[in-house]
Amino acid sequence: MDHEQRHKRLRLLIKKLNSERKKQAKKTDILCNDLIAAQRHFIKKLNTINFTAGFYESIIASTDLNGLLCTASSLIKEKFTDANISFFLREAESFELYMFDSNRPVTIEKQRLEDCFSLELVEDICRANKVCTIEDMFAMGLQGNLNVLNKISAVTIPLGLFGSSLGFILIYHWVENKLTADEIDSICAVTCGLSRAITSCQPRPSEGLGQAPLKAAD
Repeated sequence: MDHEQRHKRLRLLIKKLNSERKKQAKKTDILCNDLIAAQRHFIKKLNTINFTAGFYESIIASTDLNGLLCTASSLIKEKFTDANISFFLREAESFELYMFDSNRPVTIEKQRLEDCFSLELVEDICRANKVCTIEDMFAMGLQGNLNVLNKISAVTIPLGLFGSSLGFILIYHWVENKLTADEIDSICAVTCGLSRAITSCQPRPSEGLGQAPLKAAD
């Protein structure tokens, strides 16, 4: 074998080694990315579990509905700051609105977002029995100053047991502080236990939205 052939064979061998090295590096990158993604997912799950455990521990002894919802509101605000939180709960012939003071409330022309909710809108949200965005609420008939409403991020999170709606939680603040999907999932994780606690404090029929006016909790 002359020098030229040996040189050519060496180049082919180096090329093959480089190709194998690149393939191995790509596999390593994919494995590392998968491990990082799995770790992030695990951390998110742990955060949700910790929040849920702390939430349930705080409300477990509640026997008064107003106190229960005030505690629930405070716990959610501790995790998601600057949020305005209220609870719409169904009754046999009406529903009640429970509102608790916020340090930095979002106001709409000296009114709260809750004031923009009609009886029909509340009924439609309860009937939907799912997480609704402010866009969903617009589609259901939410009315108000659009220039202001478009600057607000809002979601409703259903409360219910065994497929029956007890009402929903309304969470809103300025759009730059929009809740993430993970944050919404964390709140959804506590709604089952919260719904049971609400039922224990004051049993409520699962059907019938009447025409009674909204009432704010004291």
